[in-house]
Amino acid sequence: MLGVSSLNNRFPFSTVQLLDTPLSRQDQLASFGLTNSLLTVTGTTQQALLHFWTLPPTLILGLKDKHLPDLSAALQSITKNGYDYFLRNSGGLCVVSDGGILNVSLFLPQAQTRLPIDAAYEIMKSLISRAFPQLTIASYEITHSYCPGDFDLSVDGRKFAGISQRRTPGGLVVMAYISVTGDQQFRGALVRDFYQIGLAGQPNQWDFPVVWPESMANLDTLLAQPLTIATAKKAILKALVANDVTLDSKTLPVMIKTESFNHQYQNELQRMVKRQRAL
Repeated sequence: MLGVSSLNNRFPFSTVQLLDTPLSRQDQLASFGLTNSLLTVTGTTQQALLHFWTLPPTLILGLKDKHLPDLSAALQSITKNGYDYFLRNSGGLCVVSDGGILNVSLFLPQAQTRLPIDAAYEIMKSLISRAFPQLTIASYEITHSYCPGDFDLSVDGRKFAGISQRRTPGGLVVMAYISVTGDQQFRGALVRDFYQIGLAGQPNQWDFPVVWPESMANLDTLLAQPLTIATAKKAILKALVANDVTLDSKTLPVMIKTESFNHQYQNELQRMVKRQRAL
């Protein structure tokens, strides 16, 4: 349950249920199918959840990206570079996911304590800052990154993570994509070219970002030390334990196998499948 402790001192939950799902190309839509289903779970159970997930090379499109004048050519540029793509069920702009990107979704109950939007973002920033205390992490928009937003996480002006959130009456999910390792310059160039090709010389009426690949960096570069997805996850979990949060790694893996959860998940998955028809 959400507590009343100051966010400056403690996380507003004492226990968090864990789920870790590396996803394949065949079940990439499960990423947001699971997110929507778990958001229902946290609203019903009023328990905090933490979901780690990864994808093979994929461009995750936002709803705004559908308005590119030549979206078809832009998507062809993505597949030519060995990346797949799909359309998520929320607004915003595209982000890249691959073997070096860790996606972290933190679900928080809202029935008793309604967190303001910025406060929810601050919880995710706090979690990542405590996981990597060697870094001085700032949160403000990195204009020339891909998917720029007010709560971009950066070090010395170089973005390594972006945050978004979704809400229902009973809960919310704060989602971060964290560039841990890999070729971040390539990722930036991939998205830069996606928008340049997609605009096809037309006016940029939807304010798509002008991406500068050098505006973003990986955590391993910022830390100046080797880092893997596994060690990044361990650092996040260690930060929770160090701040008196109990980790429950057993409840969610069992719950997602129940008939009731599977029914909810299949419905959400079908909604994601239908959404792809817009491309």
